[in-house]
Amino acid sequence: MLRDDLKIIQQWVKPGSKVLDLGCGEGLLLKYLKEEKQCRAYGLEIDPDKITACIGNGVNVVEQNLDKGLSNFADHSMNTVIMTQALQAVQRPDVLLDEMLRIGDEAIVTFPNFGFWRTRFYLLLKGRMPMSETLPYNWYDTPNIHMCTFRDFEVLCREKGIRILNRTVVDDAHKEHWTIRLWPSMLGEIAVYHITRK
Repeated sequence: MLRDDLKIIQQWVKPGSKVLDLGCGEGLLLKYLKEEKQCRAYGLEIDPDKITACIGNGVNVVEQNLDKGLSNFADHSMNTVIMTQALQAVQRPDVLLDEMLRIGDEAIVTFPNFGFWRTRFYLLLKGRMPMSETLPYNWYDTPNIHMCTFRDFEVLCREKGIRILNRTVVDDAHKEHWTIRLWPSMLGEIAVYHITRK
């Protein structure tokens, strides 16, 4: 059973395409794409336990640190490159976006919204870095080193000549709601972006 965010992502992946998932976890999305959409699916992961789970799920996986670069992949060798909930945890998200769109014709990225109203309110009232279900770490032990808002991401895309094909904004349970559509930058907790350079 796919998580709700992965259900959104899979809609944007064409059947029979070549897919690379950066930080693929246990490989559940790739397994689904392979079985249901006949995709040629590959994953990169750094956690040894998750790599073992990928192998158990029949997913082609390589142990690789995203911060070391992706030079082992040729230009346009994939149709779609995916990265879920990791953009904010890499050292250079801007460089990694370039690499994703060098390797793939399209990319799909998800990340938490640092402009979410609870985050803003927490900072305003407590004067401290917020903690929540979406951001469950202290400022000193968080893997999230580059927090951004949806607007930050869209400005970066515009500066880099990246075209946004689709955007879905959801709550922490990865559900869409009409209130989020009214004011996504304030009421949305997580964004799912589908991007390209074409």
